[in-house]
Amino acid sequence: VQLVESGGGLVQPGGSLRLSCVASGFTFSSAYMSWYRQAPGKERELVTIIDVTGSYTNYENSVKGRFAISRDNAKNMVYLQMNSLKPEDTAVYYCHAPRFPQYWGQGTQVTVSS
Repeated sequence: VQLVESGGGLVQPGGSLRLSCVASGFTFSSAYMSWYRQAPGKERELVTIIDVTGSYTNYENSVKGRFAISRDNAKNMVYLQMNSLKPEDTAVYYCHAPRFPQYWGQGTQVTVSS
């Protein structure tokens, strides 16, 4: 199982970023996918999850209405569109396949600062 995240960076408050994750080593189209984040000094937390077809999604309360998860099963990709970013969104973001809890990618750093 390999998960490779990209798309992070430095953005001003109110800005947007789109994170991408390419997955390999398992049947992507049969797996729920999720995004987690870990801020400095804090535990890793679940941000959002998507089912195998994309018809079901769920979000942590603080990102509802601002973030959107999506997937492309033909490309083994999962995305996180992040809008109206706030300084408290600063964290390393990880994609994750709940079916394989021990596997994590390297993450991608998102920094929201003026």
